[in-house]
Amino acid sequence: MTWHAPSLLWLLLLVPVLAAALLLGFRLRRNAALRFGSETQRARLVLGRSAGLRAARAVILLLGMACLLIAFARPQYGSRTRMLRKRGVDVVVALDFSKSMLARDVRPSRIDRAKAEVTAFLDELSGDRVGLVAFAGETMEFPMTVDYSAAALFFRDLGPYDMPVGGTAIGRALTATKRLLERSTREPTDAEHADSAQKRARVVILMTDGEDHEGDPVAAAEELAKIGARVYVVGIGTRAGEPIPTQADDGTWTGYMRDKDGQPVLTSLSADNEAQLKKIAAATGGKYFAAGRGSVGMDQIRAEMRRMKQSELSARKITVHEERYAPVLLLAFLLIVLEALLPEAWFARRREKELAP
Repeated sequence: MTWHAPSLLWLLLLVPVLAAALLLGFRLRRNAALRFGSETQRARLVLGRSAGLRAARAVILLLGMACLLIAFARPQYGSRTRMLRKRGVDVVVALDFSKSMLARDVRPSRIDRAKAEVTAFLDELSGDRVGLVAFAGETMEFPMTVDYSAAALFFRDLGPYDMPVGGTAIGRALTATKRLLERSTREPTDAEHADSAQKRARVVILMTDGEDHEGDPVAAAEELAKIGARVYVVGIGTRAGEPIPTQADDGTWTGYMRDKDGQPVLTSLSADNEAQLKKIAAATGGKYFAAGRGSVGMDQIRAEMRRMKQSELSARKITVHEERYAPVLLLAFLLIVLEALLPEAWFARRREKELAP
């Protein structure tokens, strides 16, 4: 047998203290009766009161109090293994929609390949909440949801030329992901949802070519780490420079972006940019993956999330001790009620007739 709160067993020392108090009260009453009037008057004063009956009531009360204190300590006997309810993962995908993502060093282009991989990733989710952040110089957000089809439509119909501000602000994107995760925790639909939201694992998938033009993305990643989010970064692009295509309003190719001297503007995942992306991942305990020509690293992230979920399931297999306090509590209740109902004088009328002149 084990106890949920064994420290409360020390309160059983109060039982002998209560017994001493009852005994002292009995003696004080008896001494007071001896000092009061004649024998007949004393007999009338304690009419029908039996010392044995009072002792029985005291013993019942003490047993009831002892059982009550034992119940408070919550005795446990026997155990069983229980798997706690499976929790999902809160995932935010932050995808770079800067114009450099139109480069074609990843076929058919960086942005198209990334969107296709994200769509396939969403199709495989089950029970996880997902939020989306599209970013360039500013961010556009899709709130946390389990409607994966609606989330996929958000990215599918969006392109770099739809972003209100050009450039790349990774730090601002990470701040937006933190805002989405915090908002999903503050606005639960019910008590159970609130409990699971507090305990869900949090994952951020940052997909970018690394050309950050403002802010401090590493500091933003450290803020994410404070709320328990882990950032997995996918660096898209190659070290060799790649020209950036330009498009007409209908999406047709019109050539390449050029500088003021008429030379094609090249984009690459430089060593400095890659080093910064690795720092972002390391700040949260995440990992960095470099996209190859045939993929953008989502397979590695799927594997990481599978390991995360498997580890969580193993950790949530617990041994539950069976609580046995209810029978003891019931016994305490019955004893205390019995003591309250038990009279001190069963034979009062008979004794009154005997004492009558």
